[in-house]
Amino acid sequence: MLNTLETSSGVAIGRQGLRLLISGRDAGVLARLKALSEQLPGLQVSTRQVSNGHTDPLYGLEQMPDMLLLHVSHLWREELGALQQHTSQQRPPLLVCGPQDDRDCMRLAMQVGARDFLPEPLLEQELLAAIGRVALEARDVPAPGGQLIAIMNAKGGSGATMLACNLAHSLSAHGRRTLLLDLDLQFGSVAHCLDVQPNHSHMEVLQRIDELDGVALHGFCSHFSPTLDVLGGRAGELCLTQDVQLEQLEALLRLARTSYDWVVVDLPRQIDHLTGITLEQADHVYVVLQQSLSHLKDAVRLVRIMREDLGIGGERLQLVVNRYDKSAPVSLKDIAEALHCGEPLRLPNDYAVINESQNTGVPLGLHAPRAALTQGIRQIAQDLLGNEAAAPGLLKRTFGRLFRG
Repeated sequence: MLNTLETSSGVAIGRQGLRLLISGRDAGVLARLKALSEQLPGLQVSTRQVSNGHTDPLYGLEQMPDMLLLHVSHLWREELGALQQHTSQQRPPLLVCGPQDDRDCMRLAMQVGARDFLPEPLLEQELLAAIGRVALEARDVPAPGGQLIAIMNAKGGSGATMLACNLAHSLSAHGRRTLLLDLDLQFGSVAHCLDVQPNHSHMEVLQRIDELDGVALHGFCSHFSPTLDVLGGRAGELCLTQDVQLEQLEALLRLARTSYDWVVVDLPRQIDHLTGITLEQADHVYVVLQQSLSHLKDAVRLVRIMREDLGIGGERLQLVVNRYDKSAPVSLKDIAEALHCGEPLRLPNDYAVINESQNTGVPLGLHAPRAALTQGIRQIAQDLLGNEAAAPGLLKRTFGRLFRG
């Protein structure tokens, strides 16, 4: 049984007080962090001293706090690893305080979704600023309503765009308001696959995102059907990833999730600040590959990056083998063993049907509703619709440092 000591301090302003839990093993450090945190108005601060074998800071809590400040001990691997076992919806926004020179600890904290890593010796200003940022997020950002699906090729041409377009259509066919977002800024093709003519581009939306609400976002999209909106680039428009600020994309994803039941994002095959944040925030990540050695090698590299650098794993990450052939030299067993995952999802090889569908701009659900490929994608949609619940964290500061220069 977990042995903890909990103390509370009510400094809330009316009903607006946010609950901050400070957890760790050192009573002296907890007292100091509590005293510093109480300088901020509008917080209900509590401390939790863990003093026996359990390492999960959230173990046995009757009510989750609005944010968690974890002071890691020499058991930081176990403490952060325990948090990682919780789904992103089950853990509150996280701040981690730990040793300044331990990069492995910092890296694992970011994988778990820490908003910030506060190195020791701790500076009062840094602590208060970090808590203030998370408090603003908690107060100003409504909880996401819809779910975010990110789809990426393990190797170019594997079929991610095909899956994104047809999965979005299948979800929308069940009456769910769905947004298909093309984040391939230079060579996106979802508009062509669904035969829609964009009057506005994703760059316009990103540049004006602070002015938009859900109604305005809908107006900027192309409309395939009453329940399926499409947002991508316009032909002839040159877009560079460095033209998009991280905050703009975060705001777009946030607005999309509050405006639609499902947001399906077709991602380019690259890791940068745009794809990194989208992958990290996604409720479901589908990596699409085919049965060849080159596909498998690239998939191994990509999945390793997703797991080790972006903290994406467990049920959030799903492999999809497109154009499945049971006689192929690379089997499903080979793929599962190489990628350390369960059995991948399979989509049958139906080249003629998908080629006709894409050439005519008619999704499979309308073009060939009884085709085996259509049924396979429809099954993925039904599995998602039967399991509507999840959401992740944030690597904003990490990607800001890496990609903003």
